[in-house]
Amino acid sequence: MNIEAKGFSVNLEGARWRKSTRSGPYSDNCVEVAFVGGAVALRDSKDKAGPVLLFTPEEWVAFVGGTKDGEFDLS
Repeated sequence: MNIEAKGFSVNLEGARWRKSTRSGPYSDNCVEVAFVGGAVALRDSKDKAGPVLLFTPEEWVAFVGGTKDGEFDLS
């Protein structure tokens, strides 16, 4: 599967997907990430054939930093 976005053209065949360390057996909010072709791909771990979001490395660093800082906390 090839996808194109944000100036990237990446082939997800053979991508090594990693599941979030925060995912657990009783969670419905699990994602997987793959670093491929200079981009960062993100998908729902329950829908492996579903849509994939593609991020630049800079966007990914900002997202991870925001989650660590609590920027997306609901409370």
